[in-house]
Amino acid sequence: MKGLTRSQVAKAANVNIETIRYYERRGLISEPPRNDSGYRIFPQEVIQDIEFIKRAQDLGFTLEEIKDLLVASNGDEEFHSEEIHDFAAGKIEEIEKKIRDLNDMKFLLEGLVEKCPGSGVPKDQCPIMKKLSEGVK
Repeated sequence: MKGLTRSQVAKAANVNIETIRYYERRGLISEPPRNDSGYRIFPQEVIQDIEFIKRAQDLGFTLEEIKDLLVASNGDEEFHSEEIHDFAAGKIEEIEKKIRDLNDMKFLLEGLVEKCPGSGVPKDQCPIMKKLSEGVK
């Protein structure tokens, strides 16, 4: 039986062995057959799948989303590029919302830092601590 061991796959894909185990448990990569000695023997293609997963994670896709992308990438059924387009466009909207939320948080913190007189102020007079105690909105 020709193939790669888990450690060979990890090295080739530049990931930790535990990452491969995790991807197997999550169903992102198939559990490979075992050789006569009981070792899992992975096909060469699993390296490309792992690299695909890592690149998709870098773009902000969740593992569940990546699972769907892998099905579309590796599937034999007819490929519908408009579905992938819509999927990616939705991800852009999600990222834009996160950026707006982060900018709102940054603006709030900048205002609090600007109001903070620095050291020597009692806790009950610190604008940052007061806002945190009241709740941030």
